[in-house]
Amino acid sequence: MPDAIIVGGGPAGSTAGALLAEKGHDVLILEKEKFPRYHIGESLMPYCYFPLERLGVVDQLMESACPRKYCVQFVRQDGSLSQPFYFFQHMDHPASTTWQVVRSEFDKMLLDNARNKGAKVMEQTRGRKLLRDDIGRVKGVEAQDADGNIHMIEAPITLDCTGRDAFTCTREKWRTKDPKLNKVSIWTYFKGAKRDPGADQGATTVAYIPEKGWFWYIPLQDDVVSVGIVAEKEYLYRDTRDHAEIFANEIKKNAWIEEHLSEGEQFGQYWATGEYSYRSQYCATDGLVLVGDAFSFLDPVFSTGVYLALSSGEMVADTINAIFQDDGVFTADKFADYGSKFRDAVETMRKIVYAFYDENFSFGKLIRKDMELRGPLTNCLIGNVADQDFTKLFQTMAEFADLPAPVGYGDVLSA
Repeated sequence: MPDAIIVGGGPAGSTAGALLAEKGHDVLILEKEKFPRYHIGESLMPYCYFPLERLGVVDQLMESACPRKYCVQFVRQDGSLSQPFYFFQHMDHPASTTWQVVRSEFDKMLLDNARNKGAKVMEQTRGRKLLRDDIGRVKGVEAQDADGNIHMIEAPITLDCTGRDAFTCTREKWRTKDPKLNKVSIWTYFKGAKRDPGADQGATTVAYIPEKGWFWYIPLQDDVVSVGIVAEKEYLYRDTRDHAEIFANEIKKNAWIEEHLSEGEQFGQYWATGEYSYRSQYCATDGLVLVGDAFSFLDPVFSTGVYLALSSGEMVADTINAIFQDDGVFTADKFADYGSKFRDAVETMRKIVYAFYDENFSFGKLIRKDMELRGPLTNCLIGNVADQDFTKLFQTMAEFADLPAPVGYGDVLSA
């Protein structure tokens, strides 16, 4: 019997698995696919550096062909740029330089790292349902491998790291959509598209289109750029449901995007997804804890997904290791602090996302109102949200935008 079963081998599962195995625990990671596999979410926040450093993979990223990301920049519909948020102006640390990654390679690097630290990995093995004891506590997982064999695997603790599949909160009906962040996305890739010069060459660019929609523009290695649109479903599909046609129409709505893509050639398929923003009512029950996107996914605009996956994987590994050192009994209440910290990070960023989508808000207005807010705002954009006081930032932001009220979720549920 392993000490811990991890369902999902993405960044959250690989991080938790590597750190638990490093502490000498017997870890089993179940991953439904064979790595490398395609995944979206290529832009890393600067504060990803710290869990990546702890995992011991920073040198691999430093030696990689991944473009360096020094800033985030915002582009108005007329093509004019706002002042970029340069991370090195805010923090004197190697973390001020981050990366634009190919997720198939990045995620495989993390999963291989977990293997190298001693975690056992079963790829092409899908979690089918949770196993429970007579009083309803989770005691493991029923899984099916690529040959159709069924495995009944038990462990003191099970980690749901299944990403946006949200294995547990979908089956247990814990999943709640965000009422105001009802966005969909269409994206694809271009070869040979324009890159800005100097420090802006690897920048993540957010380019506005009407109805508070936006493009992402993320330079990747091998002269490839990831480009996607995020907007309300009613806006994007108002005239046609053909993704290529929608993309071609929307490119014309932002002068910067049109100029930059005019030099490139689209290749591969167009991808689409919806139901972006959701959260789980609970973060844990007896014998089970939710990690990363399996607990909550906010919105892609500030690239929070990988950061929250890495940081929650780190937090939950430390929590689980402490429980093993104590009595090894995984009751839900022992994850209350973990759930609270995870929720607080999400809620901080949710305020920024709500403001971004508000018709009356712009970062320029906010900074012109009070230049001292640039520092706290940049902290949010780089992922430095733990143990920070953002009271003044959000009080001022509320003068321009309708910010969300506090939401109660992420508590623990005892069996």
